[in-house]
Amino acid sequence: MMLHIPEVLTADELNTCRRLLAEAGWIDGRETAGAQAAQVKRNFQLPENGDITQQLQQIVLGALNRHPLFFSAALPKKILPPYFNCYTGEMNTFGNHVDNAIRTAANGQFRVRADVSCTLFFSHPHEYDGGELVVEDTFGEKRVKLPAGDMILYPSSSVHRVEPVTKGARTASFFWTQSMIREDERRRLLYDLDLNIMALREQYNETAEIVNLTSTYHNLLRMWAET
Repeated sequence: MMLHIPEVLTADELNTCRRLLAEAGWIDGRETAGAQAAQVKRNFQLPENGDITQQLQQIVLGALNRHPLFFSAALPKKILPPYFNCYTGEMNTFGNHVDNAIRTAANGQFRVRADVSCTLFFSHPHEYDGGELVVEDTFGEKRVKLPAGDMILYPSSSVHRVEPVTKGARTASFFWTQSMIREDERRRLLYDLDLNIMALREQYNETAEIVNLTSTYHNLLRMWAET
């Protein structure tokens, strides 16, 4: 499943993140890439344990924790603390690659199986040329360039790349989630069911049929979830 999640950040949070990113000291993004990805990765990244990185992580994780659409789609068990990157100048692209299946937190205290990948945009689309995230999967090839504050969610098993930024700078956060539901197909079914239940509840309030559908949702979650 590939999903555009709008307005993950409030206007104030976005402004704060953009200010912090403008003050940041960037390093070569290849320092955190796997062996295959390092061959095609040409961008900047924030140090994993830097003060600005930690401030940004708190803002992003706080926004995710309150966002019902993210929870419904990802059904997160663990979230790797977000990373932050910048594409500009000669450090402006990331070729085709697949994310490592297992990611380790910067402090080494826990590992995350990468089920769901996310990119949260900080730059407005008019501020840079190029820089589209291109994701290739069973749903075909999708090209993504979202408004600042919006996020794209997609399976971590997908081949993807970032097209060269030919003008300006593209800044974003990226991170991985281990889902309570390992299989993407099951996550999609639960997400579709959850959205339809919410729409029916808004239209008809709490009917017996909606209660039964809600029971079905939770029983499927109970059957499939890893907690």
